[in-house]
Amino acid sequence: MSIVKTVLGRLTIALGAVLVTCVASAQIYPQRPIKAIVPYAAGGFSDQVSRILAEAMSRNLGQNIIIENRAGGGGRIGSEYISKATPDGYQLLLTTNGTHTYMAVVEKALSYDPITDFTPISLVGKYGLLMVVNPSVPAKTLPEFLAYARESKVQINYATSGIGSGLHFAGELFNAMGKVQMTHVPYKGSGPGMQDVLAGVCQVIFDGAAKPQIDAGKVRLLGTTSAIRDPRYPDVPTLSEGGLTGYDLTYWVGLFGPKGLAPDIQARLNASVKTALADPDVKRKLNGMGMSLVGSTPEQVIQEIRTETVKLRQIAAAIPGGVN
Repeated sequence: MSIVKTVLGRLTIALGAVLVTCVASAQIYPQRPIKAIVPYAAGGFSDQVSRILAEAMSRNLGQNIIIENRAGGGGRIGSEYISKATPDGYQLLLTTNGTHTYMAVVEKALSYDPITDFTPISLVGKYGLLMVVNPSVPAKTLPEFLAYARESKVQINYATSGIGSGLHFAGELFNAMGKVQMTHVPYKGSGPGMQDVLAGVCQVIFDGAAKPQIDAGKVRLLGTTSAIRDPRYPDVPTLSEGGLTGYDLTYWVGLFGPKGLAPDIQARLNASVKTALADPDVKRKLNGMGMSLVGSTPEQVIQEIRTETVKLRQIAAAIPGGVN
């Protein structure tokens, strides 16, 4: 009996030590600053969102999250770097669906798997594009524009940031659902595209950064591409509400770790994101950029990637000339 007691006692001590170690691991992390890779250039939309989130997460984690921009390849370079990083919780990826759904559809040979090569942590928020037209277009609402586009013999051009870009997908989905034939004019970025819309060379652009031109009266806002109204323009219907029922093309920002990130660290970071998004100042800043905040489970991140990839493949298959 004494031997049994001794063995049980040792097992109890051992199990207790394991539990203490696991708890301590969750409590101790992070012990030093964390590096978050943003796979886009500094100053852009995703970079601005990432810095706002990183500042708030730094406060509730007790360690700084340092943003490092690794731009190139449309986001591929920074994403590939994290896909091969050590899964210790000190190297993360703050990215958009551009690297995890659009690129999976557009790239013929992507160097990483958007699902299996990363540990999902949380969706941060979603935002749509703003469909705007040059003031010369005789339409003030989406129904009026659809009627004009179907009946007019004048060619209507829509500008994008390039073949296979989100703006391109938005325009072709609009063509298909609206039964119109706008002509795609690709540019090297949405900035040059907007300049030609202002000049009247193109009549339409789907652009998430069009607020300054809208507010200055240089372009007219007809609707938003996401299923949820833009927080900056709560009185403006979405394209789905305005006549294209079911139209939904949404961008998102999400946080990922390398494949193999420990579950306790994953949970710690997920909780940190949600705490940051509950901060009134963070809400104000991100809503002011047109973002609707999410704060999801890791499982919801994976589901979002899978569902959206299927949808984008369907749109891509219907685009004249393809996207590759």
